[in-house]
Amino acid sequence: MALFGNNQSAEVAALHQQLAAAHATIAELRNWVGHLRGTETAVLEADLRRLKATVEQAKAEHSAQTAAREQLAAELESWRSQLVETRELALLQQVGIYEYAHPLEDALAYKDALTELRARIKTAAKTDAVTCQVDWAVNGSVKEGQKLGRDMAKLMLRAYNAEADNAVRVVKPHTVESVKTRLTTTRDTIGKLGALMRIVVSSDYHRLRLKEIELTADYLMKVEVEREAAREERARLREEAKVMKEVERERARLAKERAHYATVLARLEAKGDVEGLVRAKEQLAAVDDAIAGVEQRAANIRAGYVYVISNLGAFGPDVVKIGMTRRLEPMDRVRELGDASVPFRFDVHGLFFSEDAVALETALHQRLAADRVNMVNPRREFFYATPARVKELLTELGDDHILEYKDTADAVEWRASRRDTDSAHALSGASNTDAGDDGDLSSDGDLT
Repeated sequence: MALFGNNQSAEVAALHQQLAAAHATIAELRNWVGHLRGTETAVLEADLRRLKATVEQAKAEHSAQTAAREQLAAELESWRSQLVETRELALLQQVGIYEYAHPLEDALAYKDALTELRARIKTAAKTDAVTCQVDWAVNGSVKEGQKLGRDMAKLMLRAYNAEADNAVRVVKPHTVESVKTRLTTTRDTIGKLGALMRIVVSSDYHRLRLKEIELTADYLMKVEVEREAAREERARLREEAKVMKEVERERARLAKERAHYATVLARLEAKGDVEGLVRAKEQLAAVDDAIAGVEQRAANIRAGYVYVISNLGAFGPDVVKIGMTRRLEPMDRVRELGDASVPFRFDVHGLFFSEDAVALETALHQRLAADRVNMVNPRREFFYATPARVKELLTELGDDHILEYKDTADAVEWRASRRDTDSAHALSGASNTDAGDDGDLSSDGDLT
């Protein structure tokens, strides 16, 4: 029993020692934790505060940059709205078929309207073209302040009128909107510069100047249209004159031939040559038929030849010209079209006579209206179409029109020119190759 009690006491003592050691370890750990809280935690908290401040500063800078970008974008958009496109090429690319702002009958009517409008502008410039409201004194005098305002208003009006006069001087049919926008921008700028004195170009006066620009553009367009019509009329008259000359020459030739056969007929009757008399009467009847045909052609202004031609070297493979001529020799007209204005002669695909060539030509033009090369001027008779397609249209209009037709263009001059050009390029390339070979040989010689 005594031994058992001793053992228990030893175990209890050992446990007490372990417990004391554990308490010591706990105390040591608590000391370390307190040490850490007192030193490194403060450093970490300071770093954290600095990081938070940096983040807040970055956020503020980002907000400022965003606001600056938005302001710059707004200013850029404002400047863009004030910019006026003045490049001729860009304006020409934007223009479509011209629409008259003030449709009038002819150029003279536009000129009269411009004269009347400019009289109204001159009257308005003396009365209510510009307004100015000044209610402060200069050198202690209200009158001097008002006089200064009136002088500044006159100066602003002169600047505006100078811009308006220049706009009228330089405007073209395809630059109307650009010029009007530029004048409106000038008026707005004057309003900003004269804001302190409340100087404003009146809306009514500005409207008159804008109308002057529109009328001027309409006048210029109408003049060009009338010039084009006059050119077309002169060309038509020249063509008619050539037709009449041909008719007169043919009449004279046939009349001379008829007189000849009439003389022969009289001699044969006197000689009693019955067989020769029959032949002479047949020949005289043929001449009379020819004379009747010429007279009919001269009387019928709608009769003539419709032609389908192409120029492969000048316009490409899928462009044809469809026209009409009243010439007795229609190829004369085709040869004229292939003069020095195009690099190669035209190829004829079809050339056929019609009693109503005008209607036939019009019908072909209507069926190919969507394929016109020039959509603005219908007098330009070029179409994006193959000769084979035109042949199909002619077949639809009536087989009697087609006597002889050729689908493929010979384009002899163009093909010969290409061959000569290719040969020249080949010779040039060979010369360059020879020169390069000589250079290589000399280099080899230098190396050896």
